[in-house]
Amino acid sequence: MAWLEPVTLKGTHASLEPLAPAQADELSAAVRDGELWNLWYTAIPTPEKMGAEIERRLGLYAKGSMLPWAVRSHALGRLVGMTTYMNVDQVHKRVEIGSTWYAKSAQRSPLNTECKLMLLTHAFEKLDCIAVEFRTSFFNFASRNAIARLGAKQDGILRNHQRHADGSLRDTVVFSITPAEWPAVKMHLQYQLQRPRTEAAQ
Repeated sequence: MAWLEPVTLKGTHASLEPLAPAQADELSAAVRDGELWNLWYTAIPTPEKMGAEIERRLGLYAKGSMLPWAVRSHALGRLVGMTTYMNVDQVHKRVEIGSTWYAKSAQRSPLNTECKLMLLTHAFEKLDCIAVEFRTSFFNFASRNAIARLGAKQDGILRNHQRHADGSLRDTVVFSITPAEWPAVKMHLQYQLQRPRTEAAQ
């Protein structure tokens, strides 16, 4: 994958480390913090299925459609979640930032904002992406609000886009950021990180 290769991204509050099977135990502990798999409108692995989820994401990387990371909190000193570039379009240089979850103890902190800033900076300034997308369930209001706070614009809603784990139909809300919008979004995110605040996790 000449265009999209594993890389470690480091910030003040968090680091994004290339996902690896050896992280399974630590990520299993992280997902227990808040029992995140019980959120019906998300697809977050249970602790017992964390190893399989890591293998699934690495399999998608091998096929060229995903670049996955584990998220390490500097304040907590441990892995607290996962995030990815997904639905990768290497021809047109587009990625979606998604399949993201954070342990409850890492939520309502600067961590999500900084992770998004690092991912967007890499996408626009290193990979030269023409657009970065965000997608979430219509009913995941915390995620929708967090994406809007990043400065992404809502493109629309894909109705009956896919099914939730329980079989119910999911409407997917699509947001994106373009290169022309990136300088203002970057300044906004940097400003958010410079002032005391709390935030809901995506």
